Amino acid sequence: MSEIEKLTADVDVAEYLDKYVDFEEVSKLCIAEQEELGYNWNYPPFDFDVNDLWNSYNKLRIIAFKINFSEEELEHTFEEKELEFILKRFERLKVKLMNEIYAQESEDAMGLFLGKCNLCMRCTREFGMPCKMPFKMRYSLESLGAYVDRTVEDIFGYKILYAHDGKLPEYLIFVGGLLYDKKDGD
Repeated sequence: MSEIEKLTADVDVAEYLDKYVDFEEVSKLCIAEQEELGYNWNYPPFDFDVNDLWNSYNKLRIIAFKINFSEEELEHTFEEKELEFILKRFERLKVKLMNEIYAQESEDAMGLFLGKCNLCMRCTREFGMPCKMPFKMRYSLESLGAYVDRTVEDIFGYKILYAHDGKLPEYLIFVGGLLYDKKDGD
């Protein structure tokens, strides 16, 4: 049986921006992913300046959920469709885990989604329609230009792993966050 471990770290936004964020470069990757997998409202392009959003806050709490798989799960070799189903199930778990981030929001704090938004079965952006859940949709670290792999490795000491050849990785990590300590006048 899988177990979920919560990892958190608080950092200064200015330091994080300097070390881990390159919106121009990362947004190209996000847009390329969307062209392949479908468009999403929490991924660029945006109608706002991402730097203005980052610079509206002093602090960032990085919140990661590490799903550790059991020996039995790791030993099993899955058929491709079976593995896809299992990974989709964990992808849907992000919605439940996001509740922990939503609970920390306030007028002074804004949550960041655990990767690509999956609140809807198919994002309305693909059809040129407005977001159906703007009250729950949040941007993610990567959509705001952060190198999440490097963040997780440097801050928590883990590599981002992926399933391959019918095998689950040792663990999955979903990374979100909370921008907080809003600057005056923002």
